[in-house]
Amino acid sequence: MDYFSAFEISASGMAVQKVRLDTVALNLANVNTTRSSAGGPFQPLEVIVGEASGTRFDSLISGFQNHYRGVEIVDVQPQTVAPRMVHDPGHPDANSEGFVAYPNIDPVSEMVTLMETTRAYEANVRAVNAAKAMALKALAIGER
Repeated sequence: MDYFSAFEISASGMAVQKVRLDTVALNLANVNTTRSSAGGPFQPLEVIVGEASGTRFDSLISGFQNHYRGVEIVDVQPQTVAPRMVHDPGHPDANSEGFVAYPNIDPVSEMVTLMETTRAYEANVRAVNAAKAMALKALAIGER
C-alpha cells in the first residue's frame, strides 16, 4: 500500500477545508459591510473545488496507472446574489429612497458550512492518523 498517497490525499483535503473555513469567516465578518473597494456592498465568496490536476512522476513512467492526488482549489469567486435592501435613511450609504444595500449573507447557512468544513477537516485528520497507524504496524511486523 502506498501510504504517501493517502497522506497526500488527506493533506490536500485539509488544505481545501482551511480555505473554505477562511472564506466562511470572511463572509461572516463582512455581513454588514455596505461599502467595499469594488463599490457597493461586499459580495459573499464561495470556494470552487475540483480534482487535483497534477500528475505524479511514477504514473508518467508507468503510463497505465491512474493515481488520485486529492483535491485543489479551482477558484474563489464572488456569489452572484442581489443585495439585501434595508430602509435606513440616516445611513451614509443610503440611496435617494433611503435604502441601504447590505450583503445578502445568511449567517445560518454560513454556520452550517462552517460545521461541515470542520467535520471534513476532522475526517481528513482521522484518515492521516489511520494511515500512519497502519504504516507503523507494518514496520513493527518486520522487527520480530
